[in-house]
Amino acid sequence: MLWDNNEDIKLIECENNKRVIQRHLNECREERRPYVFVTSTMTIKPLRRLLVPVSMLEEETYKAEICTYIARKTGAHIILLQANDYGSHAKQNVNRIVTHINKVNERLKTEEADPISYEIVLARKDSFSLIQEAAERQRDFQHDLLILTASRDYGLDDLLFGPPERKAIQRALVPVMLVNPREDLFSLCD
Repeated sequence: MLWDNNEDIKLIECENNKRVIQRHLNECREERRPYVFVTSTMTIKPLRRLLVPVSMLEEETYKAEICTYIARKTGAHIILLQANDYGSHAKQNVNRIVTHINKVNERLKTEEADPISYEIVLARKDSFSLIQEAAERQRDFQHDLLILTASRDYGLDDLLFGPPERKAIQRALVPVMLVNPREDLFSLCD
């Protein structure tokens, strides 16, 4: 079932079936706003911990606005899972997200609101296996929402074996939010 009532976030409720999930992923390829998958095997809990894997790709920083917005509205703790890469791109992306969180926290001080809490965890795997690790380590982090960046384009291996986000949705025990890598993203309003 697809929920679309001119909301800021699209909610997709479906069976945990790879064909059904892939059909919804294909329909959302051009979506500007974030979209959340809730399958029949997932448990929905109040949002207390958000897991945000951050790889070397520059579009990972698009998740900064989304995760801070959700954390501010729900009081959730953000876990930034930094890819264990040889280069420094993943670390730079984490630093950009942290800078955004700190700017929001500065604004919250003037509003006398609770600051957004976060932590940075170094992943065991590199950027290419980060989504797989995030899906596998669900019990380690005990998070309530997984926020991922969707694939830019589907390559031949994604067409044959499925994109990594579909595999993460199938393995996830909690809802998965996806953000498409677009420069004209929908901005969440207060």
